[in-house]
Amino acid sequence: MDWSAEAIEQLRALWAEGHSTAEIGRRMGISKNAVVGKAHRLHLPARPSPIQREQAAAAAQAPRPVAAPVSAPAPRPAAPVAPRAPAPVPVMRAVPPAVVRPFPRSSARSCCWPIGEPGTPEFRFCTEEAAGGKPYCLEHASIAYVKARDRREDAA
Repeated sequence: MDWSAEAIEQLRALWAEGHSTAEIGRRMGISKNAVVGKAHRLHLPARPSPIQREQAAAAAQAPRPVAAPVSAPAPRPAAPVAPRAPAPVPVMRAVPPAVVRPFPRSSARSCCWPIGEPGTPEFRFCTEEAAGGKPYCLEHASIAYVKARDRREDAA
């Protein structure tokens, strides 16, 4: 997009008004990404995260305690209240550590193609000799490494 001086001024004005990048794009008839890119190149002030903006708005709407006026008479003490029982402390349960099992390869040069369903007793790995520089044997490497052109031809 060619940015004219008028378009840049309109972008700056809408940005200063606090409109979202999507809204600015709609109003100017351009994409949101064009707005973001130009705002970045113009070094316009960064926008806060919409998530943080929502949290700040919720905090701003929360009722705040009001201080009593200085000239007001001190309130009379209320009747004694029975002491409350302390709130129960939540029990923190320990999370068991992750189980890390070693990779059951017969050697560093064996194929690591999975065979079967993980978690079943029949699950295993291919143990053929791995092809040069690859983690799989020639048969499994031909399955794993398919050129994008070949995939498109298969789909047609």
